[in-house]
Amino acid sequence: MTEDDTSRIIIGCAIEVHKNLGPGLLESAYQECLCYELKTVEYFTDVHSAQILTYLKLGEYKLGLLINFHISLLKNRIKRFIMQYFAKLCAFFVLFA
Repeated sequence: MTEDDTSRIIIGCAIEVHKNLGPGLLESAYQECLCYELKTVEYFTDVHSAQILTYLKLGEYKLGLLINFHISLLKNRIKRFIMQYFAKLCAFFVLFA
């Protein structure tokens, strides 16, 4: 299964849960339905991107998703991180900086 397949499944499940529960609930409600670790924030910041990249690196994960459930249309607040892409990008900046 590729990162695209995995993210498509997770995002599809998140959208379905969001449709049924609606926006603005406590993270525990969404977490119970999705069985994933969740953290609730009002909006994404650079800190969140840095955190997810750190989790990906330390856990040797390939895929990370930031999903904001506090919005009426969930697809407008999804950020996808693929570690392989960022590893190549970081190598590029090291080589050409």
